Amino acid sequence: MSASSNVLAASLAAALGTSAFAAPAVAPFGSWASPIAAADLAKSAVNISDVRVFNGQVYWRESRPAEAGRQVLVTFGADGAPKVLTPEGFSVRTRVHEYGGSSYWWLGDALVFVNFQDQRLYLQRGDAAPVAITPEHYQYSDCAVDAKNNALICVREDHTESTKKANGEERNEIVRVPVPSTPGAADAGRVLVTGTDFVAYPRLSRDGKHLAWIEWNHPSMPWEVTTLKTSSFNTQGGLDEATVVAGGDRAVLEPQWGEDGTLYYIDEISGWWNLYAMRDGKSRALAPMAREFGGPLWSLGTQTYVLDNDGHAFVRTSHESVDELAQIDVKDGGYRRIETPFVAFGDLSLDNLGRIITTAGAAADESALVAIHPETGAVQRLHQTNERGIPEALVSVGERIRFPTAAGPNGEARIAHATYYPPTNPAFAGPEGQKPPLIVTIHGGPTSVSKPTFSLSRQYWTSRGFAIVDVNYGGSTSYGRDYRKRLNGQWGVVDVQDAVAAVDYLVAEGKADPALVAIRGGSAGGFTTLAALAFTDRFKAGANYFGVSDIAALAATSHKFERKYDVSLVGPPDEALYRARSPIFHLDGFKEPLVTFQGDEDRIVTPDQSRKIVAALEERGVMHAYIEFAGEQHGFRKAENIIRAQEAELAFYGLVFGFTPADTIAPVDVRHPRPATAPQ
Repeated sequence: MSASSNVLAASLAAALGTSAFAAPAVAPFGSWASPIAAADLAKSAVNISDVRVFNGQVYWRESRPAEAGRQVLVTFGADGAPKVLTPEGFSVRTRVHEYGGSSYWWLGDALVFVNFQDQRLYLQRGDAAPVAITPEHYQYSDCAVDAKNNALICVREDHTESTKKANGEERNEIVRVPVPSTPGAADAGRVLVTGTDFVAYPRLSRDGKHLAWIEWNHPSMPWEVTTLKTSSFNTQGGLDEATVVAGGDRAVLEPQWGEDGTLYYIDEISGWWNLYAMRDGKSRALAPMAREFGGPLWSLGTQTYVLDNDGHAFVRTSHESVDELAQIDVKDGGYRRIETPFVAFGDLSLDNLGRIITTAGAAADESALVAIHPETGAVQRLHQTNERGIPEALVSVGERIRFPTAAGPNGEARIAHATYYPPTNPAFAGPEGQKPPLIVTIHGGPTSVSKPTFSLSRQYWTSRGFAIVDVNYGGSTSYGRDYRKRLNGQWGVVDVQDAVAAVDYLVAEGKADPALVAIRGGSAGGFTTLAALAFTDRFKAGANYFGVSDIAALAATSHKFERKYDVSLVGPPDEALYRARSPIFHLDGFKEPLVTFQGDEDRIVTPDQSRKIVAALEERGVMHAYIEFAGEQHGFRKAENIIRAQEAELAFYGLVFGFTPADTIAPVDVRHPRPATAPQ
């Protein structure tokens, strides 16, 4: 063991009140003392996103939970240390599609960013105060830099009253926004592309003569059906008639132009999102394989590949929840994996040295902003917002598992996927013959994936004596289109079946006690949590984070991007079908304890969804607790709320499963408490 490892081991021993070399203390699962506090989770919520390289300089956004969730733009100063560029009073974050995405751009020495509070574009030069350059009631994201015209070509959401009165919802268009040399009158931008419900990825050719983009219409989501188009600019600065390149019956993503005018994009003709190249009207697949080169477009501006000027594409590909980096020769399609110690990557960029700049996550360490040399795989950690802070011996590393689940519609056998994390704490052992409580976690989306990266929030549970199984149920990505489409029309069925099957598998393997199983999830994962409690008897407790309880109500109140998501997930609006799938209408099934957390400003899953389910539990005398956080939206960003939610959930499980947490936790108002499932 290294000297540094000895120090960490000694620190852990001191924190747990035992010798580093003593036999583990026997204590009930869930009650183990852990050096990971809920406050550490708030600190670890400082995350890096929207990584880009402009003018050879690396930039990224960084969250600030201690500042009410503010997002700031950061780069490296002359001394090599991180330097915050965003003045107090500003937050760099867009709300286009409500989930946002790309939100800042550089034109020479001019920085343009979206300010969260009013969603206007602001111009910032040097130390001068940022100045708004667009009017109110417009939102911007996913811009391409049009240096020739000193402008940005952006996705814009028009939230003006006249637009909403015309069709009942905001209008999404592609516009050119001039970036003034000196502040002047606000300009909302000139419309270049309009007429569809959604647009994304406006990408300018290297010579500035052509524009590519994708578009789609209700009720499709961008991972279901999009159309890739291109057009040429005319002498008036507008676009000529558009040409369809691909899509219309499948999801096409991420157009980019090569230096020679080749158009690259991601298509799923084969059943997997692979990279394609279009030149002179002919399209060809580059390195076709059963791996995903793209992912669901929840955040605008996602960039899973990047082109250099020497005939290479550097790609992030995924298979069964694990990412890898690779280099592709765009001439012959040769695919060369770049060996790294990581299992997940963020957006990709290239710096002036030809290094891949990205965020990277490992199985046993916190994610970091890194530079990776594509030839050697050598990694330089540029910046890490969160130190792991615990010895490796305390880290529960995920084990990917495959298990049988419910048969398909024609009776065909099916396999589902998950990652299992055993309880891990070298200072403790559970009582002989007992098994740990199992937490089944359900990712949101539901078109998403949970990757087996290090997560301090998972370690919070495993270090206290819980096991976790993170289910990538049918509908999850990185398993190919067929697996992703399993959920079509089956939301509340397939996801629940796969969650139950994961528990059944672990029980059969001797790793779980069926009497000590909880399920937790947020948003769509919250819906699955509620549905699992309403429609099965497999789970003995639940933690619902802003989950959907009424599908019809979600469709009626949801923002534009997801307003028709229910059509693919459940089916065309049908009162009987929607009621059959909505947990709120199956209250007799709710017999097990439930704790619910909600933000009062959530526009994606509005607070009434949670309030209704809690009121129903109160009326029926079911054990429950409810905490609603003021000023929070879809996901909690304030440190104090992250801490409170985590501690309250732990305390709730203690009451349900009969253990006393080692932590000092503020009281939780639990309604209708009942005897614990297992004795202390």
